[in-house]
Amino acid sequence: MIKTYVTDGNGPTEEQIAEVKRAENSPIVFDDDCPEMSPAMEKAFRSAVVQRNRRKNRKNA
Repeated sequence: MIKTYVTDGNGPTEEQIAEVKRAENSPIVFDDDCPEMSPAMEKAFRSAVVQRNRRKNRKNA
């Protein structure tokens, strides 16, 4: 899914949108800069996101 936010008429070009759509179908390639997460690392990451969102929601309330 692509969400596009346009301000002052400066949205992405058709070429940029096509590039993103092609990337959606590409496989994820892991390397030294972006290694695959272990299940424990993924769990910790998800927990951090939940905590961040709770803090963010309290500030906006």
